[in-house]
Amino acid sequence: MTGYVGGRLVPELLAAGHRVRAIARNPARLRGRDWYDDVDVVQADAADPAAIRGALEGVDVAYYLIHSLGSGRRFEARDRRTALTFAQAAREAGVGRIVYLGGLHPDTDALSPHLESRKEVGEILLASGVPTTVLRAAVILGSGSASFEMMRYLTERLPAMTTPRWVENRIQPIAIRDVLRYLVGSARMPADVSRAFDIGGPEILTYRQMMQRYARAAGLPPRLIVAVPVLSPRLSSLWVGLVTPVPSGLARPLVESLVHEVVCKEHDIARYVPDPPDGLLSFDRAVGLALARIQQADVVTRWSSASVAGAPSDPLPTDPDWAGGSLYVDERTTAVRADPEDLWAVLESVGGERGWYSWALAWQVRGLLDRLSGGPGLRRGRRDPLRLAVDDAVDFWRVEEVEPGRLLRLRAEMRLPGLAWLELRVEQPDGRTVFSQRAIFHPHGLAGQLYWWSVTPFHGVVFGGMQRGIAREAERRAARRRGVPEVVRPGGEPEAGRLGGVPEAGRPGGPAD
Repeated sequence: MTGYVGGRLVPELLAAGHRVRAIARNPARLRGRDWYDDVDVVQADAADPAAIRGALEGVDVAYYLIHSLGSGRRFEARDRRTALTFAQAAREAGVGRIVYLGGLHPDTDALSPHLESRKEVGEILLASGVPTTVLRAAVILGSGSASFEMMRYLTERLPAMTTPRWVENRIQPIAIRDVLRYLVGSARMPADVSRAFDIGGPEILTYRQMMQRYARAAGLPPRLIVAVPVLSPRLSSLWVGLVTPVPSGLARPLVESLVHEVVCKEHDIARYVPDPPDGLLSFDRAVGLALARIQQADVVTRWSSASVAGAPSDPLPTDPDWAGGSLYVDERTTAVRADPEDLWAVLESVGGERGWYSWALAWQVRGLLDRLSGGPGLRRGRRDPLRLAVDDAVDFWRVEEVEPGRLLRLRAEMRLPGLAWLELRVEQPDGRTVFSQRAIFHPHGLAGQLYWWSVTPFHGVVFGGMQRGIAREAERRAARRRGVPEVVRPGGEPEAGRLGGVPEAGRPGGPAD
C-alpha cells in the first residue's frame, strides 16, 4: 500500500465501510499517511511464502497491486515468482477474493515485456483457485501517475517535437477516480465470478490527441507534433527521461507499451460495478481535476511513492558497532537568529522547486550524473511544496523520519557505492535556535571509500553553503513575519534584523562552516 494506487485505495475502502489491513515490507513507510491509525498494519514481503500467508489470514479480499515496473532486467521473472507465491498463500489462508489491477492489452502474441508480464500475472492469479477479479487498464489519468506525468511534461516543455509512429495509436485512458471505484466495487463481486475485465474511460484517443487536449486544458498553444519512423522505444525512453521527471528505466516499459493499441473490447464490469449516474469521467474532466490537484499542492500519491528499484531501504543505523570508521560523518551547526518555527518551515520545504540553498550547479550536475547512471536524479521533486511525511520522495532522497519542529532525516536513493543519509535538526540549547546538519555515509568496499574522499573537498561548498543558505532564509522569514527590516551583512549579504540578541555560532572552536 505504499505505491501510487494503493495509497489512494485505502481511504476509499475505509470510506466504503471496509476494515483494512495494509501489508508492507517496511511498515514505517506508511506512518505519514492520514489513514495510518485507522488500519491494521502488518509487515510482510509478498515474495516470502510464510510471511505473506500469515499476513493474509482472516482476509476476505486481497488487493494485489505489486509489479516490478522500472526495476531493471528480469522484472518479468520477479513478477512471476511473487505472483505465484502470493496466489498460493492466498489459497492456503482462505482468502475469499483476489483483486488485481493489470494492463489493458490487445490479443496478440507480440506484447511488450511490460504488458506481457501484466498479462501473465493476471493469468497466475486467475489460476490460483481463489475467485479473482483482474481489472485491465491503459493510461491512468490522475495527478502523480507516471503515465500522466510523462504526457504532462512532454506537452508542457516541448512546443514542437518529433515522436515515434506510436503517437497515432489509439488508447482508451481512464481517470484514477474511476479506477478506484472499480477496485472498491470489486470487493463485493459474487463468489462465482472469476475473470478479467477491461476498464476504460468514455473516449478513445490517439496519444497525439491526448497531448493536444492536455495543452488546451492547461492553457497552452497547440503543439507541433511530427511523427517519424526512426525513433525506437529505447531512444524514445531516453528522450522521455531527459525531458520529464520520469526516469528512463521507468519510461522505457511505458513507452514500449504504447506501441500497441489499447482499447477496451467489452464493458462487462458495469454488470457488477454500475457506471455512476453522470457517467465515467471524460479525458478533459480528468485532466482538469489532476491539474487542480497539482496547482493546489494536493497530490496525495505520486509515481515516486514507490521506492526506486535497487535503492536502499535500510534505516539509519544506531548500533554502536557502526560507530568510528564504519560511518563517515560531515557535521555542522550554527545558531540562527530566528524562532524554531521559522527554521523548521525552511527545513521542511527543502528540495523540489526551492532547491537546496547552496551551489545550485553542483546539485544539478550531481542530479544529471545520477540520472545518467539510472538513478532518479533531481526531477522527482516533491509531492507537497511545504509539508513532508515519512516515505515522501524529495528529489533523489526519501524521507525516513520526521519529528515535526525538530528532525528531518532523508535517505539517499541516488546511485552510490554505499548508503547515505542527510539529517537536519532544530535544537534549542540555552534558549537559542540552533541548526544542526549531518551528512552520513556508510561506504561499500573500496569504491565507497574512494567516493567519500573524492567528494570531501566539495563538502564545504555544498553542505556548508546549504547550512548558511538555510540559516539566512530562516532569518529572512522571521524578519518578514515580525516586520523587522533587513540589514546588509559586510560584503553585501542581506541579513535579517537581530531577533532576541542571539549571536551566530558554529562548531566548538570556530565559526560555522
